[in-house]
Amino acid sequence: MLSKFSRRAQDEKGFTLIELLVVILIIGILAAVAIPTFLNQRGKAYDSNAESQAKTAQIAEETYATNNNGNYTANKSDLVAIEPSLSDTSSSTLTVNAAPGGDEYQVVSTAGHTGDAFTVTESNTGTQSETCTAGTGGSGSPGTCPTSDSW
Repeated sequence: MLSKFSRRAQDEKGFTLIELLVVILIIGILAAVAIPTFLNQRGKAYDSNAESQAKTAQIAEETYATNNNGNYTANKSDLVAIEPSLSDTSSSTLTVNAAPGGDEYQVVSTAGHTGDAFTVTESNTGTQSETCTAGTGGSGSPGTCPTSDSW
């Protein structure tokens, strides 16, 4: 009788229902932890692109001012002529604002999915500020706009 049970146990190969359920449960728990983290990283990537675009626009604006006797009168097309990568609007959009006297400028890069706006303001006196305005978060993708509004 005992040999019959041992032979039957050797013939049956595979997993029991309990073992399969435990594995599915573990995979579900790992997915519940990993998916929100992945979506958060996506929002951070869009914000990082917007920050980079704002810094690149700042450098292009300074280049323009150097070529134009220190006047910050550039518009977006002037900056794109200096740095063609600023024309890319696939993940963030750029806005350029110059003060009427040409003594101050502001570049704003807004991340497409998070709506976070990264702003660089600088005057020809050397005063500079970098601020961030938090967006709506888009399609479940929180960004990296700090709570201190400065990046």
